[in-house]
Amino acid sequence: MSQKLHRRTILQCIAAVAASTAFGCRDGGESPAPLTPSPEHFPQSVASGDPRSDSVVLWTRAVDPLRADSATRLTLQVGTDAELTQLVLELKDLEALPAHDHALKVKVANLKPRTTYYYRFIYEQDGKRYASPVGRTRTAPAQGEDVPVRFVFASCQDFIGRYYNTWQYLLQRDEDLDFVVFLGDYIYETTGDTSFQTPDEARRVRFTDTASALPQRGGQYHAAAALSNYRDIYKTLRSDRQLQRVHERYPFIVVWDDHEFSDDCWGSTATYSDGRANERSDERKRNAEQVFFEYIPLDTTQSAAGAINVDNTPRYPDTRIYRDFDYGKHLRLLLTDYRTYRPDHLIPENAYPGTVVMDNTALAEAGVAAVLTSDDYAYVDIDAPEYAQHKGVLQQVYVQLATKAGLSAEAATSQAGEHVRGKLALIYVNQVLAQVGVPPISPTDKPRGLAYAHMGKTDLFNQMGSRYIVVKQTYDLYSGWRYAKSLRASENALGDTQEAWLRETVRADNTWKVVVSSVSLTSMVWNLSDLTDIPANLQTRFYFNVDQWDGFPNKRTELLKYLRDNNVRNALFISGDIHSSHASVEGGIPTLTAPAISSGSVKEMAGSAVLAAGFPADSSVYRRVVTEMESTLRASNPGIVFTNADAHGFVVLEARANEALATFHLIPSSEVKTNYADQPEALAGKFTQKTLRVRDGALIDA
Repeated sequence: MSQKLHRRTILQCIAAVAASTAFGCRDGGESPAPLTPSPEHFPQSVASGDPRSDSVVLWTRAVDPLRADSATRLTLQVGTDAELTQLVLELKDLEALPAHDHALKVKVANLKPRTTYYYRFIYEQDGKRYASPVGRTRTAPAQGEDVPVRFVFASCQDFIGRYYNTWQYLLQRDEDLDFVVFLGDYIYETTGDTSFQTPDEARRVRFTDTASALPQRGGQYHAAAALSNYRDIYKTLRSDRQLQRVHERYPFIVVWDDHEFSDDCWGSTATYSDGRANERSDERKRNAEQVFFEYIPLDTTQSAAGAINVDNTPRYPDTRIYRDFDYGKHLRLLLTDYRTYRPDHLIPENAYPGTVVMDNTALAEAGVAAVLTSDDYAYVDIDAPEYAQHKGVLQQVYVQLATKAGLSAEAATSQAGEHVRGKLALIYVNQVLAQVGVPPISPTDKPRGLAYAHMGKTDLFNQMGSRYIVVKQTYDLYSGWRYAKSLRASENALGDTQEAWLRETVRADNTWKVVVSSVSLTSMVWNLSDLTDIPANLQTRFYFNVDQWDGFPNKRTELLKYLRDNNVRNALFISGDIHSSHASVEGGIPTLTAPAISSGSVKEMAGSAVLAAGFPADSSVYRRVVTEMESTLRASNPGIVFTNADAHGFVVLEARANEALATFHLIPSSEVKTNYADQPEALAGKFTQKTLRVRDGALIDA
């Protein structure tokens, strides 16, 4: 029932609006208290996400320092102007609960398509009203609307020892965007892993409950495990003013990769110990997911309008964050989840290098028995009576190596019995025997087979030869055979249900079908086969990283073939994770990889690894792998049309009716430890651009 306003009420409304940005006067003469901007009550500001044509998710974290253990009761205002005088919604009695770290997500529905909205949260206590910053968001165009769609995609924003200059530059440009896609590694779960993080007092993460975290390297740093650990990381990152501002400015569409839970993870299994221990922890995985759902404004369950109860969001193993967005006529955005359902890496970190994984029968099945004929592929059954002494020596050496690596004597002995048995490759066995002065076993007349050692595995517990730096030729052979024998299960990266969803959804009618993969599809190969001044076992071609799609080459080929065979026009993959920029055509499908926002570049990481392996900066290996990385990658993958291995930045992608335009905005990685917050002009001068056109399955310089 409507009521007429009295003259005095109208005057009070005018006075209240003039005095502050408050809205909503009350009939009867009572004007609301003025609004006070309060970072103290809204320390992580506001954010929006998952925008659709009629809805969006709004987020804040609201705390009252004097009532930290109580729910914070809030009012949400949404309007069409920055001053919030033209409200479309005022939702009261919302609660930011301590059980969810006072984080609150609200789904706002019944909005108009392709419309800019402004919003804020208000906390009222003891007659005073405190306001969050005003955020801005934008809904998607209506289905079939013939308009271009413009967005940024980015990934990997390590906070420790690094500044978000890339986000600052995006804000300085004031890009007109529909949304930002964040491809994963929104956080890093460690407090200072010195292998890639450089903490300083200004940029560090501290856990309030270190006892609940996972100590690493004898307590030198910790990895998050408990809810409070993950919350401490998100709170720290979202206290950064540049990150706050970019969330206030643009809606985000977010998918996770590994560091939201644990580096190089698969399912609920971590990899810190490189196989020294079983690192599966469903509880830790669920903790990581809960905090992700608390702090990221997304709607994975198609919730009804109103506050989203995080407790109702399924968690591992029932998680589902893959989803799609329809942006008018020209864009269907499909977000995939590479981490939750995938199997283990094909080469376990604790694999015994000598173990034969394809014997002579398997080589015959694969049709390559006539290829792998040299003595390097000879093997024996170490359990045969004539090798009893050799087996004893190998087990003794295993125990020594395992205890040196940190295993207890009991565990080392047990694993020696498990691994030093059956068919073992002489290329590894004889190296071990030689080290302890035992004569080698002759390879003459021995069967041939493929072992982990042939794929680059040289140590018991190591990511090298397992997740990184594997021999391409033998890995391709083994992965292909295992893929067939396992009926594709060995590379089932997306899981059956998600893959079925992807195959169906990617056949949409939209002009562009942009598939979001947290990890890159661009094949990264180092060819050292022509270097003559290095050991013979290094004179070959290596995959740099088989934690990404290079590790599942047969599934990648199968998915790309599906797109071609089903005439899925204008399919395009966007990805991140690898901390470098790539534009390539893989199996006939264009793929773009964004650089890191701030995380160490792939060239930096490769340089450290090569130096640690004993190859100095003036060596041919360092030159080929590090100094000439871009040309090395292009020579090994003719599909690469652009690559930059040593820059941070983001990519602006515009989906048009007849083409997509991708612009890489890049800043040298050397600038990441300089704070440019007060130097906007200097920062702008550090960036360069590279623009490519995507048209008819090709990438062309613009």
